[in-house]
Amino acid sequence: MTLLDAPPTSAPRTVARVVLGAALVFAGVSHLTFAREDFSAQVPDWFPVADDPVVVVSGVVEIGLGAALIAFGRGRIGVGLLVAAFFVAVFPGNIAQYVDHADAFGLDTDRARFVRLFFQPVLIVWALWSTAAWRDRPWKSS
Repeated sequence: MTLLDAPPTSAPRTVARVVLGAALVFAGVSHLTFAREDFSAQVPDWFPVADDPVVVVSGVVEIGLGAALIAFGRGRIGVGLLVAAFFVAVFPGNIAQYVDHADAFGLDTDRARFVRLFFQPVLIVWALWSTAAWRDRPWKSS
């Protein structure tokens, strides 16, 4: 059996899911506390809502998604797909940080901000793999 075929409750998938969930909870709490200004730098200028409410709402969503990943349960496919969709939804903020040359999170060069863009697909795959959401998706053809 390979890692791709491992059951959702296998040790590697479980560890990956819990670590991702803990990272999301930590990031969500940081949205609401010590990193609020850094997260504001990622809200694109074109976004029609003020920065602070976006940072607060996205922080609360991250805490909820992280907790759901840790709690797991029957909804693992839905949670995995929601977490992956969340990472897709916030990606424009990462692009805006690069395009607008906004310093945040220690990313103070265009190169650092550009390299960071490549980590978002990793997070998407991590969410889908750790929950086996893509493998077990209900619309999959046999």
